Amino acid sequence: MATPNELAAMRRAIAISAQGLGTTSPNPPVGCVILDRDGVPVGEGYHLRKGDHHAEVNALTAAGERAEGGTAVVTLEPCNHHGRTPPCRQALIDAKVSRVLMAVMDPTSRGEGGAAVLEHAGIEVERGVLEQEALLVLGPWLHSLRTGRPHITWAYTLGADEDHDDQTVNDLRRAHDLVIRGDGAIEEGVPGGHGEDSFRVPIPPLGDDPANALHALTEAGARTVLIEGSSNEAARLLADVVDRVILDVPGLPPSSVPMPASESVPSGFRLVDATASGLHVRLIAKRAGDRDR
Repeated sequence: MATPNELAAMRRAIAISAQGLGTTSPNPPVGCVILDRDGVPVGEGYHLRKGDHHAEVNALTAAGERAEGGTAVVTLEPCNHHGRTPPCRQALIDAKVSRVLMAVMDPTSRGEGGAAVLEHAGIEVERGVLEQEALLVLGPWLHSLRTGRPHITWAYTLGADEDHDDQTVNDLRRAHDLVIRGDGAIEEGVPGGHGEDSFRVPIPPLGDDPANALHALTEAGARTVLIEGSSNEAARLLADVVDRVILDVPGLPPSSVPMPASESVPSGFRLVDATASGLHVRLIAKRAGDRDR
């Protein structure tokens, strides 16, 4: 069982993993925290982009010798293969940690898996630690693996057809690999944020065939796509595969005329969150039946 310190470390790892959203694709956004023998945090790190060091290596580098005999807390099962970087499970073995906690198992893990190799090396492994919380960050990446296409979000403000440039909207853009603007322009959520030779921005227009449009977005290396604006043609083109809707509703006085049902959450979606956001109420809805968070 995970200790209170380990649970706190996992929540910290989940939080810092989100800093890789919008740049790690096609790799997953992962965070890691290293605890020393006494359960004190001594290093942390996250994966920024493909080709850069993974979260575990960054955290171990920060911890140095203090990692020996300690615990690695990581949001995704450490990788078990040589890619552009060496396997993370070997870095953990070489650092002589005694215990590894992981939230989500990696469906792309090769061979017997990083967790099994760690156990063979005599390291104690705990799986599924705060898995549902970690899926808040890793869910779209897993969804993309399962479906073979990007996870698609449609965001718009009720009664507004054009994009806005406030900080809330800019933060949303930066959490996605690709953004399709209301005028059809396609750009990186974080301009120049992805690794070389692993990502490209499709040249618009996407055409009028949904399958071809999805193929173009997938081939670009995108795991997440944001469609902006209520009248965006891409929202109509990809309506059947939109996974999440973010709807900003202008604030209303305490007594007001009810909003027509057609102007609330689209049919086929379930409301999962409602919060005040500046002068708006932000509604977040996910497609009914979607098991990924």
